[in-house]
Amino acid sequence: MASLDVIPNMKARVLTIMASRGQDQHLVRQFARKYGLDEKRRALLFRSEDAEPLTCIVPSFGWHPWFSHQIYDDTCPVGSDGRKPDAIQHYMSVLTPTPDHDDFINSLPEPEPFSELLAQVRNDLEEFPYALVGEIGIDRSFRLPMHWASDEEANRDESLTTGGREGRQLSPFRVQIAHQRKIMKMQLNLAGELKRPVSIHGVAAHGILYETLKETWKGYERVIPSKRKSRRRSSATGTKGSVTSPKPVISDTTGETTGSKPYPPRICLHSYSGPPDTLKQYLDPSIPAIIYFSFSSLVNLSSRTDKAVAVIKAVPGDRILVESDLHSAGDRMDQLLEDVVRSVCDIKGWTLTAGINQLADNWNRFVFGQQCWDQSSRTINSQ
Repeated sequence: MASLDVIPNMKARVLTIMASRGQDQHLVRQFARKYGLDEKRRALLFRSEDAEPLTCIVPSFGWHPWFSHQIYDDTCPVGSDGRKPDAIQHYMSVLTPTPDHDDFINSLPEPEPFSELLAQVRNDLEEFPYALVGEIGIDRSFRLPMHWASDEEANRDESLTTGGREGRQLSPFRVQIAHQRKIMKMQLNLAGELKRPVSIHGVAAHGILYETLKETWKGYERVIPSKRKSRRRSSATGTKGSVTSPKPVISDTTGETTGSKPYPPRICLHSYSGPPDTLKQYLDPSIPAIIYFSFSSLVNLSSRTDKAVAVIKAVPGDRILVESDLHSAGDRMDQLLEDVVRSVCDIKGWTLTAGINQLADNWNRFVFGQQCWDQSSRTINSQ
């Protein structure tokens, strides 16, 4: 996070910065107060005639699955008295395999009640009207790092935010999927309540991740008219639906158009690593949330595999986002962003100008929503 002081001098106009754990929530908050996107900056965001550097940030608050073990669910009290669970008791219940020695458990931080952490996320979202929820999700591969050896901790890099792995050996312990799902769903529900987009991390968990998301919008699926009904409607109005309405008319089963929902309005699957076939379930028109797929040079295109190329080709052009997936701001982040933009444009067969315009439009719709984004203020098309 120390590198964030270089943000004003970056080439990128706006960065979306994700919180992940207890040690960085306040840092994202701090820099959002200093560089956060506001109405004035948003209006000028893509205007090339600005002489002053404009780089600003959109903050995102939430708890990453790698740190979900540090949270206990106090909405379901343990025991009849509802007291806070003992740390050893908690970690033995959420880690797998069950730790069989106290040294490892004693090295872990005291678990915190999720009601308090969620309340802080709520406060942050209310303070920053453009803030997202994230990074949240499910990870079946991640293993907790071992505790610090005394000499390692004494020599750690002080410029890094505490709480990360920092080169430590990995333990055999993972966070139980049931616990990860529970923590993720409560954050999804909050995002739905406050109508905020979400950034989601998913590794080796594509099926579980989709099912968890699906549970949040169950009962809110959109009704897709059958082809027969569409033809009848077109005949009654004297129009050809396939010409004048290339997309099907859809509606909520509940008939509601306003109000909070238990699912977020827009979802980004960050550094998406699933196969092309998995895209179909996320692009089902009955899903009431809009799903985006983000790609990075570090994760997806470092070796430009056939799978990555096939996925990017298969994703609709208006659902693609790009990212650096890097933890430090500066020249390298700028270069990674440029690299992934050029790669996506090449794979999609877009000119660089057309691709930049499309990706900028996608980002605006993801962050601000289809109704919030004022197309009249979008000047990038003329560049």
